[in-house]
Amino acid sequence: MGMETHRDPVIMRCGSMEFRWGERTYVMGIINVTPDSFSGDGLGDDVEAAVAQGKRFAAEGADILDVGGESTRPEAKPVSAEEEMRRVIPVVERLAGRVSVPVSVDTYRYEVAKQALAAGAQMINDIWGLQHDPRLAELAAQYQVPIVLMSNQRNKKCEDIMPEVIASLTKSMALATERGVPLQNIIIDPGVGFGKTLEQNLEIVWRLDELKCLNRPILIGTSRKSMIGLVLNVPPDQRLEGTAATVAISIAKGADIVRVHDVAQMVRVCRMSDAVVRGRVR
Repeated sequence: MGMETHRDPVIMRCGSMEFRWGERTYVMGIINVTPDSFSGDGLGDDVEAAVAQGKRFAAEGADILDVGGESTRPEAKPVSAEEEMRRVIPVVERLAGRVSVPVSVDTYRYEVAKQALAAGAQMINDIWGLQHDPRLAELAAQYQVPIVLMSNQRNKKCEDIMPEVIASLTKSMALATERGVPLQNIIIDPGVGFGKTLEQNLEIVWRLDELKCLNRPILIGTSRKSMIGLVLNVPPDQRLEGTAATVAISIAKGADIVRVHDVAQMVRVCRMSDAVVRGRVR
């Protein structure tokens, strides 16, 4: 029937949860505790709103909650580590005790990650793939938590995007393992939107299966991104259908985790895609 067949899945533990790669697609819900998110969903420093959103996402089927305190849009001004912690730590602390799914911290700063892990976070999501601060790998090893390593092409020019992404991720994986992170705790992300052109972002989605050469689970984040706005000529709050299309194609091309703003809708997209791609009806 054209469906993939799978051997026994490779298992990664994150807190009390097991991720069984290959069985289904997992959903990471985005919680932006920033006032200037590109997607228009930033909650600022409203801890109660962030906790409520996290609980709703978990109820809607999210498998991971990713809390970030600094906007990653290209023109955003960096915030201090102190400000990032002020935004992030109370939310992580509250969510870690109130939801049954793991909480991830979206940061590239050592001190923020350290405080978040102490507050109950169970995953690190590093948009610089350890190439801003390799010490994040030491934290991941110490706390025995998974780490997402992203390929970031900001401040560099790339002509041939997939070889560059693979080379970047290979370097990040080496940095992680050298500092004690077990290979099974590494997740890779090609970094859609980070220093890539529209054409390169579309190419990454279409050629996502080439990342399988790294033999690690693949996370992808296309949700509401500018590539969708440029193709459909719509603002961030009207990019649901475009996001759904990229999520479905990414799953067909091998994505294991999708990072999204619209959890309930994308959980349905994942279930339908998994039925076709993996032969999984649940």
